[in-house]
Amino acid sequence: MAEHTSSSITIEAAPADVMGVIADFARYPDWTGEVKEAEVLEKDAAGRAEKVRLLLDAGAIKDDHVLAYTWTGSDEVSWTLVKSQMLRSLDGSYKLADLGGNRTEVTYQLTVDVKIPMLGMIKRKAEKVIIDRALAGLKKRVESGV
Repeated sequence: MAEHTSSSITIEAAPADVMGVIADFARYPDWTGEVKEAEVLEKDAAGRAEKVRLLLDAGAIKDDHVLAYTWTGSDEVSWTLVKSQMLRSLDGSYKLADLGGNRTEVTYQLTVDVKIPMLGMIKRKAEKVIIDRALAGLKKRVESGV
C-alpha cells in the first residue's frame, strides 16, 4: 500500500456547510491556492461531480489533470486520478465528523506520485504543504460564510 499524508482541522460550521464548499468546484480557484481552474466534466444522478478537470500550479508541480470523485453519504468524498501530464497517481479524500455545536472535524488524506523521479521524503513534504494549505483555505472559506 502506498504511503499517504493525512491531517485534520476543526471548522466552526455544520458538516453540510463544509461539504457544500468542498463540492463547489467552480469556486476552488477562490480558496485552494494551487487550483487555477476547475471544470466539472460529468455529474452523478444526484448532481454531484463525478469527473473534474483541474489546472494545478503547486510550484514544482504544474499539471492539467482529471479526477474521478466518489461520494459516500453526506460526510465523505474521495478521488482518484483519471489522466494527467505530470502525475502517476493522485488519490485523496475529505472525511467529515460532526463534533456537535456547529463544529466539524475535517480530515484530508492525500497520496501523490509524480512521473518524474522524486524522493519519498520530498513527496510527503509536498503532500503536507498541499493538505495544510487546502485545510486552511477551506476553514477560512467556510467560516467566512461566502
